Formats: sequence, C-alpha cells, structure tokens
Amino acid sequence: MHDYFPEELALWKRIENILKEVLMSYCYLEIRLPLLEKTELFKRAIGNITDIVEKEMYSFQDRKGHSLTLRPEGTVGCIRAIIQNCLLKKKKHHRFWYLGPMFRYERPQMGRYRQFYQLGAEVFGIDTKDIDLEIILLTNRFWQRLGIHSHLTLEINSIGSQTARVQYKTELVSFLKKHESLLDEDCKRRLYTNPLRILDSKNQEIQKILKDGPLLKNYIDFSENVDFKNLCNMISFHGIKYRYNPKLVRGLDYYNNTVFEWKSSQIGAQNTICAGGRYDNLFQEMGSQKTSGIGFAIGMERLVLLMKSLNIFSDVIKEVDIYVIFLSEENKNYAVKLSEEIRNIYPKLKVFINFFNQNIKKKIKNAVISSARLAILIGDNNMKQNHVLVKDLKKRTEHCFEKDELMIKINDVFYRRT
Repeated sequence: MHDYFPEELALWKRIENILKEVLMSYCYLEIRLPLLEKTELFKRAIGNITDIVEKEMYSFQDRKGHSLTLRPEGTVGCIRAIIQNCLLKKKKHHRFWYLGPMFRYERPQMGRYRQFYQLGAEVFGIDTKDIDLEIILLTNRFWQRLGIHSHLTLEINSIGSQTARVQYKTELVSFLKKHESLLDEDCKRRLYTNPLRILDSKNQEIQKILKDGPLLKNYIDFSENVDFKNLCNMISFHGIKYRYNPKLVRGLDYYNNTVFEWKSSQIGAQNTICAGGRYDNLFQEMGSQKTSGIGFAIGMERLVLLMKSLNIFSDVIKEVDIYVIFLSEENKNYAVKLSEEIRNIYPKLKVFINFFNQNIKKKIKNAVISSARLAILIGDNNMKQNHVLVKDLKKRTEHCFEKDELMIKINDVFYRRT
C-alpha cells in the first residue's frame, strides 16, 4: 500500500479531471459508496470459487460477529446501493461513475498493489448493443483526451450466456484432464474450481495445449454471435481498431456476453489499463428484478504509470503563482490581509506567504525556486506610502503599485497573457 505526495498527486488530479469531463459529457453522474460491505455480498455476486473470494479479500468480523470485507471491486457495491435505494424505480438516471480505493491481498508488483484506486462506471437497464458501443466510445475518448490513444489496444470477446459457459466448461475440463500432468499447479487448482481462468494463463506451454482445445464461441447461441458481430462492425464503423481475443474471459463470475480490455505494452506484465463487460444476471442474483447492466473500471495506478512512461504532462505544475514577502513582523498582518483580498478577487490563483524567519535575500531566492510568477514585497516604507513592490520573476522587472493598481497588474499577468 502506497503513500502519494503532492508532486505525484498533481499528475493524478490532471488525469482525473479529464476523465471526469468525459464522463460528464456522456451524462454519467457521480456516486460515492462505502469501503466496507458484508462479506456474503461479494461471495454471492463474484462467486465463491474465484481467486478474489478464495485468496484476495480482506475480511474480518466486527464486534457483533458479522463478517465484513474491504471492497475488492466497485460493481457489486454499486448494484447493492441501487437496489437498496430503489433507484431502478425512479428511471431518471441509470448512468453512474465512482472513484476510490479497492483492496485485494495480491502479490505486489509494478502496477498491482494491495490498495489500489479504480475509476468505475456502470449503466443499468439498457439491453441493446448500443450501450456496449457507447462504453467503448467513451473509454476510447478517455485515451484520445489524455494523448495515449496510439499506445492502447482494445481486446474484445463474447463469453455468451451462463448456460453456454456451463456446457463449454464441461468440455474444457474433459479436454484438460487428458493433459493434467502437463498443467502447472495454478492451472491444476483452477481445473476444479474456475477452469475458464485457465484460458488466459500467461504460461506459454499451457497456451500450446489450449490450441487443440474446444472453443467457447462454438457453444454460444447463434443470435448472441450475431449481436457480437454487429457490435464489432459498429466499433469498426467509428474507426476504433480492436483485436478479437477468444480467450478473454475476465476473472469475475458475473460477466456474460461482451467483455473487453484496453491493454498497453508500455507497463510490464500487468498491462490491462481498463476492463469491463456485461452482467445481465447480477441484479437477479443479488435478489432484485432482472436488469441488464454493463460497466468498466480503470486501474488508476496503471494509467498513471503509462502516462509517466510516455512522459505525458511532463510540464511543471506550478505550486505558487504569487509569493508574498513581508520584511518585518510589523508588516505581517498587512501581508496576510492583502493575500486574503487577492484570494477573494482571484480565487484560482495560488498565493503563498513566507512566514519563515529569513533575510530578504533568502526569501526572494525561495520565491524564484518556487517558480512563482510574481513576488510582492511589503516593508515599512511601502505601508507608509500605501503601495507594495512587485517583482515579475519571469520578466525580471519590478514596479511599485497601489492596491487597486496591484489587482489590475495581477489580472494582466495571469488572465491577459498573449
């Protein structure tokens, strides 16, 4: 689990602001959800035999003996909130997004941490492929706005209905049992718990075995295959390149039909930046009426890692715009009052007051180091004459201004630049 400090968070916030602007343009609304849910909620929705539930959840008992879990993902908690607050009946807004930490007890490596941040979005109640397309278009717009579009590849698959997957699992297990002696320990365990996860094994020897195995697409209903082909045609129509990956299954039991991942080759083994898909049975499995759903989640650490590797947004983010220096304790109250007045008129500017016990030379040097554009110096003579000395640290000029003139100067420097 990691600490994040101002310099890195400046990059995070720039990325987050762009993502939020795109979501807003598609009319998605923010919701905020609790970190803790009942453990049974995840076992019921995600599946008892998934890696997440079996090995990765942070679960504990509260004082009354109830089992609680730090959320390992966002979709289940979001649906619980929708059901519990009867939002399906209101039929006003069915597009939501959220941002926050998730928790999984995984082996830490680059791009994978035990506390990690996800931006997720969910859409409910639209059962046509139009919304699948919108999700792809929306995520594609993220990458365009961030300037990383050419460094990401869309992989997409249809995993069919639960019925189709049950039939396919039977054939897959039968095939793999013939080669069980060649399977690694992880695949041997999954053979009897979650065999579909063997399909996306990173072990190349396993992939060689699977080349002769049964294909999931042969078990999917004809109409579902037609829908998937239509979706792929729509994606192509909008100029988005994709790769059909028949072995893409995702690690959660609740998915059906469309699943997708946006991947990058720039960040190592944990190369999935964004992933999602349909979950048309999840509402029903959680005790509500049958409602279609689709969503995605972005791994924020991985996205930031990619942006850093490509040196995107490498320009210096200013921590200070105006640096205020008072030359003696007698001038301090005036310096604070003036700073407050500047903030009242220009609330977006970053105004810093140097309260340190330093000589004037040191304070001016620190103003330069801070990359501030203006330094305002306040001394006894300035106060007597009702003006302040303003140094333009970029142009290396200085002038004295009365207060009204100072506010005009600030406006000219920060809001009328050519």
